Amino acid sequence: MMQSLKQQWFGNIRGDLLAGIVVALALIPEAIAFSIIAGVDPMVGLYASFCIAVTIAFVGGRPGMISAATGAMALVIAPLVKDYGLNYLLAATILTGIIQIIFGLIKIAKLMKFIPNAVMIGFVNSLAILIFLAQVPQIIGMSTMTYIFVALTLLLLYTLPRYIQVIPAPLIAIVGLTSIAIYSGVNLRTIGDLGVITQTLPKFAIPNVPFTFETLKIIFPYSLALAIVGLIESLLTAQIVDDMTGTESEKNKEARGQGIANFINGFFGGMAGCAMIGQSVINVKSGGRGRFSTLVAGLFLIFLIIVLGDLVVKIPMPVLVGIMIMVCIGTFDWNSFKYLVKAPPSDAIVMLVTVIIVVYTHDLSKGVIAGVILSAIFFVVKISTLKVIKNGDIYNIEGPLFFAATHNFVHYFKKIDSMNTKVTIDFKNSRLWDESAIGALHKVEHLLQAKGITVELTGLDSSSQKLINRLQSITSSH
Repeated sequence: MMQSLKQQWFGNIRGDLLAGIVVALALIPEAIAFSIIAGVDPMVGLYASFCIAVTIAFVGGRPGMISAATGAMALVIAPLVKDYGLNYLLAATILTGIIQIIFGLIKIAKLMKFIPNAVMIGFVNSLAILIFLAQVPQIIGMSTMTYIFVALTLLLLYTLPRYIQVIPAPLIAIVGLTSIAIYSGVNLRTIGDLGVITQTLPKFAIPNVPFTFETLKIIFPYSLALAIVGLIESLLTAQIVDDMTGTESEKNKEARGQGIANFINGFFGGMAGCAMIGQSVINVKSGGRGRFSTLVAGLFLIFLIIVLGDLVVKIPMPVLVGIMIMVCIGTFDWNSFKYLVKAPPSDAIVMLVTVIIVVYTHDLSKGVIAGVILSAIFFVVKISTLKVIKNGDIYNIEGPLFFAATHNFVHYFKKIDSMNTKVTIDFKNSRLWDESAIGALHKVEHLLQAKGITVELTGLDSSSQKLINRLQSITSSH
């Protein structure tokens, strides 16, 4: 245990330090932009990013993952802020944390195994597309120098790593190109154009809302939605970081950690947040692996705001846009095009539907949930193919008998007109799965008995027989 913690904190100090600095610089425009989406002051997003990153560094289950204010959460929050104001948002953030802690305690991460690979691919690709689309307004319609700086940033990001590995390329690009922009006086859109940065530390305060059932009725639906959206995005991002680093993470601990971070964050004036795939990818690609990188990202972010605020506002947006475009290119699964051709049609459809819904709604949870439901429907359709093979007066059932297969099962035996007074239904290659299956079985028995035919059941396994015995009184009375 101690060895593991030591590795997570001090196993990669230089890499984590430099990566954390890069991430902090990339967090600022995102946090401000998400604050604008939510309809709150830019400092609400910046305080959230600081509080969440610092807290999750200690209590999270996925070292090296970055959590902060996010666009997905901002979209959920916006109507609450519009109707009730900031204090209700802070109260909802605290309640979100409590709900997430409960989810973590009941081991919600076990549900991750029900998310198919096609949905994972769709999630990653839609996120890459959303990150790219968020950068477009910062480029289109701007000056020629904007395009030049974006191109220069991308050139540095893809060429520098060949010659310099000691310092992350994004950090060199930010420092170098910001210096050029300041000294040349070139007219570029900067971080300062997004909103006012106040050079003050967050203060502890209890949200100024009535502690009544009425308040709970207002914030609970938002908090529940935030808790679910936040955990879906966080747990899927944790899986992506697992795959990128070839390491495992504690998903239930991560769920609890997200809750603790949001609970604390709400008392310090921050909006609800969760894991950020873009910044997490930047962190890993810049050499970040441990908890120290997440802590540095949070601490350096507040250092930038408090101490270097006057310099930070001069960082050109085209440089940060270039870094985010690199993230999009690195995040997008380019094998998806081959996947669409090679994978089973149902998997390809699930992947496309996930992408389309996420991109259309800008809501990751809706796309993931739709993808999981669609996968489940395809799976049910696939396994509901039940065969009845006649061998004299013995009918061999092949395939599982459950609610989706009962119609065909009953329909087949409706047409039976045996000359014998007895038929045998053999379930050696089948299994009864639910109450619908038992109900269908009784219906077939009644149909054949009405024709003067006795039914004998054979080949039932122990679980099928147990189900029949348990549900006998229910289904026979239908």
